[in-house]
Amino acid sequence: MADRVDPYRSYRFAIEIDGITEAYFTEVVGIEASFDVIEFRSGDMGSGYWKMPGLFRNTTVTLKQGVTDNMELWEWFKTEPIMSGAIERKDVTVKAMDDQSAELAVWTFYDAWPCKYISGNFNASESGVLIESVEIAYEGFMRSK
Repeated sequence: MADRVDPYRSYRFAIEIDGITEAYFTEVVGIEASFDVIEFRSGDMGSGYWKMPGLFRNTTVTLKQGVTDNMELWEWFKTEPIMSGAIERKDVTVKAMDDQSAELAVWTFYDAWPCKYISGNFNASESGVLIESVEIAYEGFMRSK
């Protein structure tokens, strides 16, 4: 019988962003990529067709964190094209960690930039933490572990 290998836990992770010194995220959403499917049928194929890979597509990744007095993510977002006319791209790394903080899996998003900022909702009838979200666009990603 082979040794059992358990799947990694989703609640232990770390995020590194070039130049951002302090950020504690509660959730990462949207790590995915896909190929468009091109269906091709030639005139002599009868009722069948071929499926071929088309364009490669990345989605955006959303990072969520509790709101604190740290303004680094907001500063990165607000100085983007509106203020400076140039996009400041950074590499963003998401690491799945074990209970001893050892890296289990690593995803790196290259040439990333914040394309959307969402402030948390205020509700006087709830006791919760104010959460902000930053949506990140990127050129490509790689899983290295």
